[in-house]
Amino acid sequence: MAEKLRFNGRVAVVTGAGAGLGRTYALLLAERGASVVVNDLGGGRHGDGSSTKAADTVVEEIKAKGGKAVPDYNSVEDGEKIIQTALDNFGRVDILINNAGILRDRTFARISDQDWDLVHRVHLKGSFKTTQAAWPHMRKQQYGRIIMTSSQSGLCGNFGQANYSAAKYGLVGLNNTLALEGDKYNIHCNTIVPTAASRLTEDILPPDMFAELRPCLIAPVVAWLCHESCGDNGSIIDSGAGYAAQCQMYRGEGVSLRKRITDDLSIEDVRDSWEKVTDMSKATPLTTIQAATSNLMTVLEELRTAPASGKVVKDKFSYTPRDLIIYALGVGASTKNPDDLRFLYENHEDFAALPSFYIIPGQMVGMFSGLIDNAIPGKTVDPTQLLHGEQFVEILKPISTSGTLTNQCQIADVLDKGSKGAVILMDIDTFDEEGDQVAHSQMTVFIRGAGEFGGRQSSNKQIMCADRPKRKADASRIQATILDQAALYRLSGDANPLHIDPNFASMGGFDRPILHGMATLGFATKHVLELYAGNDPSLVKTIKVRFTKPVLPGHTLKTDMWREGHRIHFETSTIETGNIVISGAYMDLKEVQPAVNLHKVAAESLKCEEMFNDMRKRMEADPATAKKINGVFLYNITKNGQAAGKWVVDLKQCKLYKGDAEPGVKVDTTLTVDDQDMIDITTGKLNPQVAFMKQKLKITGNIMLTQKLQGLLKAQSKL
Repeated sequence: MAEKLRFNGRVAVVTGAGAGLGRTYALLLAERGASVVVNDLGGGRHGDGSSTKAADTVVEEIKAKGGKAVPDYNSVEDGEKIIQTALDNFGRVDILINNAGILRDRTFARISDQDWDLVHRVHLKGSFKTTQAAWPHMRKQQYGRIIMTSSQSGLCGNFGQANYSAAKYGLVGLNNTLALEGDKYNIHCNTIVPTAASRLTEDILPPDMFAELRPCLIAPVVAWLCHESCGDNGSIIDSGAGYAAQCQMYRGEGVSLRKRITDDLSIEDVRDSWEKVTDMSKATPLTTIQAATSNLMTVLEELRTAPASGKVVKDKFSYTPRDLIIYALGVGASTKNPDDLRFLYENHEDFAALPSFYIIPGQMVGMFSGLIDNAIPGKTVDPTQLLHGEQFVEILKPISTSGTLTNQCQIADVLDKGSKGAVILMDIDTFDEEGDQVAHSQMTVFIRGAGEFGGRQSSNKQIMCADRPKRKADASRIQATILDQAALYRLSGDANPLHIDPNFASMGGFDRPILHGMATLGFATKHVLELYAGNDPSLVKTIKVRFTKPVLPGHTLKTDMWREGHRIHFETSTIETGNIVISGAYMDLKEVQPAVNLHKVAAESLKCEEMFNDMRKRMEADPATAKKINGVFLYNITKNGQAAGKWVVDLKQCKLYKGDAEPGVKVDTTLTVDDQDMIDITTGKLNPQVAFMKQKLKITGNIMLTQKLQGLLKAQSKL
């Protein structure tokens, strides 16, 4: 005979273990070597009352047989206290069986809020709270076995048990998600659907059936699911009277209710296909969310291929002043800048759209029409491998402040970049309601891993970027994005979850959602518009950019600009990382109107200059203290959002000078702060921590080094 399965060294927590199934689970696990926490509030089946007797009695039974057990009298809503009992007495928790439950049966029309809430608090919230308390300990030890308890009422529904059924089905969803999240930590979560004689069913089941549904015929099934050698994770097991079977959700084959991605859908279309919608003859199990969405993705792929054969996809895009304002806010327009009011107030005498708004209609049809899905010979485009590489727009007619635009999109060319991937060029022509062409756009899309199909590597149809002049920038503009920048920009139509959903962003390899590249483009072109076109969008002819790195919402953008005749080259980077995020970019203007006082900031004396002079004197007076800090600090001082000055505080060599760091000097910490804010911080009017949290003070590099400066600057500086 095979060796019996044991639970030696394991600690099990069983809720609702004072009677019925819970008692049987506790006795069996203790008999096989587990140390058991016997939890029971001692209440009635309706959730009323409490008593220590139920838990104490079971503990005494276990100890009488030589087992290890302690009682716990807490409600499952206080799950952390139950788990703490296990930790205090046995030092760990390996097994959790969420078994506690109550009944408050009523027909749906008669269910009170109390009937609903009590049932959910015990079954669903209680399981959640107790499991959540055990979870970090199981993760740390890389082991855990969790049981949820559902019911036939939860899976199928039952007359008079709407509250109970809803809670029990909720546990199935909780089980499914915990199975996914716990898998890499060797935490398995399964659900038992028991049919057993208990205090909840003693006057519900017929006497002869009640006698046969002994809990001892279910306990071994649950114990197996709790054993370390059981590999099941996410299973739903129906068991009773010595019977057990796995339960799964199934879905029929289904049918597409549309023929093409551009088709509308009517009620009559649904009616005419309903027999196929409800046909379960070819049903398949839904075991994962990927399986649940596979049919939908297949249908979408089929629909998207339909219009591609026509080579040209047409779509309409309607907008109002509200859309123009939302877009302007999404790319950094602000009432703090009086010149921006023309983009933010529909009744402004010069109300207008930012020129980069013209890209939005074309992007919508280009990215969401399905035209690119089969553009690469012999391959289907994987959307998870798609990157927006470059963007061009030529403005042929000033955009009106409201209306409906017609966009015609077609594949201009497909380039083979070998093992790196493929490039798809999409041309979009945009027409107004009068039939006049108002813009021409080209979107360059890069598909990773889709190359090596035998295509050409370059195309004369591609509108190329342009290298910037190899000299110091003629002008710069610095502007911080806000933490909600992506959430705001997506209101303009790009609802890609990469920019809002942390889980989706994580799947893409990002710590948190990133900012839309098109939003960064909007910021950068607005900077050029302000400094070289007098904020007049009618002066803009073309815009071209290449996207090189992602931007995180909250990062500070710096756009460097170089004028070459009517062409303004620009390059955008982030202050926090130093990464160039837009390169090869330019804006062609009909005429150049440099902003008033473009170079005035650089010529003005800054208020903080005196503070740096004072710091230099302190360093010279006490070089020993300065050298103890042993760091090099670069201060980027801004004024009115523009770069205004730089100072290097080199405490390794006890030097302080204006400008960039000397050749060979490595900067440890970079601080970016407005001139007035710098004064407020050094004089104690502005708390540096508050300034940092409000993004008035940007710090990159070794942040901890900044704390050491306080000793050098004494009361005059809080940095």
